[in-house]
Amino acid sequence: METQELHRGRLIDHLQLVVRDLPASQGFYGAVFEVLEIPMGGTGDGYFWADELFVSTADSEAAQGQLTGRHHLAFQAKDRAAVDAFYKAALEHGGTDNGAPGERNYHPGYYAAFVLDPDGNNIEAVFHGAAKRSAPSVKVTF
Repeated sequence: METQELHRGRLIDHLQLVVRDLPASQGFYGAVFEVLEIPMGGTGDGYFWADELFVSTADSEAAQGQLTGRHHLAFQAKDRAAVDAFYKAALEHGGTDNGAPGERNYHPGYYAAFVLDPDGNNIEAVFHGAAKRSAPSVKVTF
């Protein structure tokens, strides 16, 4: 068996989006992941994945023939420039504006942008302001 390495956060183990047009979604998420420096994990017939996000077609075994509904996903950005780059890349690759980059009143320093992906999911990139992390992520090797 091949050794795999994953980086995990604290709450979500994984999330699956089932989409109508996989190539459109792969173009959108590929561009967003590139500017946010999130490596694409892999692709296959009818799916692709990156870290905790798995995206597939409705005819994949895991989807059981059903599209997922509208979701809100927020990706962490390393700084404000990454939020700005996310917004630009998303709009250039099939996304629709749902809130231009800017400060939000959620807490001091919360800088975010919102776009709708090709299936209408509300996708956000957020930088929470200057902070010190104990580690970049939790690394799991198996």
